[in-house]
Amino acid sequence: METPLSPLDFARRARKLHPNREAVVDGDRRYTYTQFLDRCDRWSSALQQLGVKQGDRVATIAPNTHSHLEAFYAVPQIGAVLVPCNYRLTASDFVYLINHSGSTVVCAHPDYFDALDSVREQLPNVRHFVALEGTRTGWLDYEAAIASASPEFVRPEIAETDLLTINYTSGTTSRPKGVMITHRNAWMNSVGVLTHLHMTPADRYLWTLPMFHANGWTFTWTVTGVGGTHVCLRKVEATAIYDHVNREGVTMLCAAPTVLIGIANGPEAQRKAVRAGVRVVTAGAPPAPATIERIEGDLGWTITQAYGLTETAPFISICEPLPAHDALSSESRAQIKARQGVELITSGELAVFDDHDRPVPHDGATMGEIVARGNTVMRGYYNDPEASAKALKGGWFRSGDAAVVHPDGYVEIRDRIKDVIISGGENISSIEVEAALLRHPAVIEVAVVGMPHEKWGESPEAFLVLRDGHALADGEMRTFARSHLAHFKVPTAFHVVTELPKTATGKIQKFVLRGKRAAISTQ
Repeated sequence: METPLSPLDFARRARKLHPNREAVVDGDRRYTYTQFLDRCDRWSSALQQLGVKQGDRVATIAPNTHSHLEAFYAVPQIGAVLVPCNYRLTASDFVYLINHSGSTVVCAHPDYFDALDSVREQLPNVRHFVALEGTRTGWLDYEAAIASASPEFVRPEIAETDLLTINYTSGTTSRPKGVMITHRNAWMNSVGVLTHLHMTPADRYLWTLPMFHANGWTFTWTVTGVGGTHVCLRKVEATAIYDHVNREGVTMLCAAPTVLIGIANGPEAQRKAVRAGVRVVTAGAPPAPATIERIEGDLGWTITQAYGLTETAPFISICEPLPAHDALSSESRAQIKARQGVELITSGELAVFDDHDRPVPHDGATMGEIVARGNTVMRGYYNDPEASAKALKGGWFRSGDAAVVHPDGYVEIRDRIKDVIISGGENISSIEVEAALLRHPAVIEVAVVGMPHEKWGESPEAFLVLRDGHALADGEMRTFARSHLAHFKVPTAFHVVTELPKTATGKIQKFVLRGKRAAISTQ
């Protein structure tokens, strides 16, 4: 009598219980659940007609649109694996993700047609390029395919341990790793969210978080799970957020800290006129307590912080409010809300281990590494058994984040063990940025570290040692970096130094660099 745990079952339930409820809003487009899921079925049928089989990979490169959302249902319900790509990357990055994942179909928004056409010869395994909007020579028309397809398709048997998505994260290496998320992983995360955040069919969820980012933290399926409304937002700006909140009656959204900062500091007139009562989930990097206090105080919104990684589908903890918190001042509550919190009821076990894999004392001071095990932890990294074994050593997922545990059991991140820079909720590999900057003929050594940034929370800054006799013109390194890296990976500052601090074994001491910004020249 058991049936596999899969977020696809949420669609079955929504179609049955909420057929006429508004499911998706995307500009002028509005679809009920019957219409939305009929479109998903037709795209599934069209994909099968294109030869997509169970286990095949289908890549998407698109902002938050109705067609992108449809892929999260249409692709996996035929047993294929969705590969949502970070649209902020470069054409060469797209080549790696598509080829490494083995994707045979690529679906893209018009903003990325040129980038993909420029590298088509480097994508020999892609059989079909699909234009999610508009038309393009050599591309299939998505809307035409849906209009002509039958809603009937072959539904294969899907196990809960089958792959649902492959989500790429750059981690600490120069090459992204493909995180394998199963149907069970995503179902567990979605149900955990619903358990702790108490969503209802009346909720109208605004898509401020990229759908590609850990599957939109599984809200691509979670909102459907309660029969709520997906309100798409293609460009995330404070004014657009205020407008959609008021015009569409938005009740909930997710936001990385950089988006929170934008919301807290948008145009004053609009900020004061925005409706109160919106619930906000934030994750990706610890938000500043001052930002939390301002949004909750000025806008009358409520912020809940969650913590996790792409590898954990993604949430493994949530800063769940306790009755005792109500008696605290707004400043003290904001400080607690900036912590990562306690494990979700469905995510499994969360711990902070010392170097000997022993739990650290709950003293708010002793640091260790956050580890987790449970039903949201990934199957592993796609085609990378060595990295999988390292990340899942000893039966625990190793996060690479250093944290303390407070006496109340709430976890708080203090630093990152890995040299990952989290800027605007996006992971940036310092090694990747360093490798790109070392291509400049004037640079002999480089180190990239994360520095506090008012807007992005953290941003990369580069420390450069130049070759003898070489100099840099104003803005030269920034122009060079923008030609070799996705724009969000470009350092916000370039410091020219005579040497880099190193240990006796030659390892660069990045903690020293983090304190040197005021004493060195900026390029």
